[in-house]
Amino acid sequence: MKRLARYAAITGYAELCASLGTDPTPLLRGVGLEPAGLGLPDRWVPAIAIARLLERSAAATRCPDFGLRLVERRRFASLGPVSLVIREEPDVRSALKFLMRYQHMYNEALRMRLVEAEDVATIRVALELGEPADTRQTAELAMGVLHGLLRDFRGGRWQPLAVCFTHIAPEDISTHLETFGPMVKFDQEFTGIVLYTSDLDAPNVMSGPSIGPYARQFLDTLDARSEATPVTRVRELIELLLPTGRCSVEQVARSLGVDRRTVHRHLAGAGQNYTTVLNAVRVDLAEHLVAGRRYSLTEVSELLGFSSASNFSRWFSSEFGCSPRQWRVTYRTDPIVGAGDALV
Repeated sequence: MKRLARYAAITGYAELCASLGTDPTPLLRGVGLEPAGLGLPDRWVPAIAIARLLERSAAATRCPDFGLRLVERRRFASLGPVSLVIREEPDVRSALKFLMRYQHMYNEALRMRLVEAEDVATIRVALELGEPADTRQTAELAMGVLHGLLRDFRGGRWQPLAVCFTHIAPEDISTHLETFGPMVKFDQEFTGIVLYTSDLDAPNVMSGPSIGPYARQFLDTLDARSEATPVTRVRELIELLLPTGRCSVEQVARSLGVDRRTVHRHLAGAGQNYTTVLNAVRVDLAEHLVAGRRYSLTEVSELLGFSSASNFSRWFSSEFGCSPRQWRVTYRTDPIVGAGDALV
């Protein structure tokens, strides 16, 4: 199955091509992407198409650091609703773990793994595109974004112990040195960032009462966007926050940078309220999670934000007319998950 990524992954692509004297249109269409899609950052496209686009663009522009140059045009808000939540995490570790846990919300092909040994931590980055492809440009784009996020979390002058790439160095590494600092290394065993574990436990300097420009303008601009509404954005945040146990309307409002009354006002304008949206998200998720085999039913209840498996079972029965276990038996096409199913 093809992994997907959002158009937001290539924010600034057309502008970069233009600055390098290249028409982006044939390059986009050559990999099956439409130029108009660049104006729809939340639309999903095959990640393999983006990887091919970046490689072809690097060749067409004779710019071997094309992916890194694209990083300069990315914004924190390019992560979508995830950016609103990680901004509020109290320390770097919790922000990073949230980013890793919900990486499928912005790029299904990206895989990040945190490995810690004594006082050193390594964030390993891999790309799973579903088929073989050159990923130099995509890897450098992903690493540039990750490095930028860590620098935002820690503060502008922060530097890692090392930034590693599996591919060999280009002839000119000046952009890499400018982006990552002097500790960039090539032809390494893995692609990733090495840092002190103390960096992970440091406070997230982005967290606090101040509201970033993206969050401040978020709801006010939703009505002008064809594919995003207050309801859809609140739904996205609810889905993100449910497993954390912090899925209150106050937390959603805080993530959006507004007060709860503003959230209620926007939802009411769409004929909704917070309770009905929360329940609708749970219904949609439960239908698929219960029928699938990835999680036990106890784990599903936790992912949906229920305080106990029994509460989840009662809610599920009222919504679907049968218990979660009966639903799984009826609609499952795969083997039983495990002992946790028997609890609900």
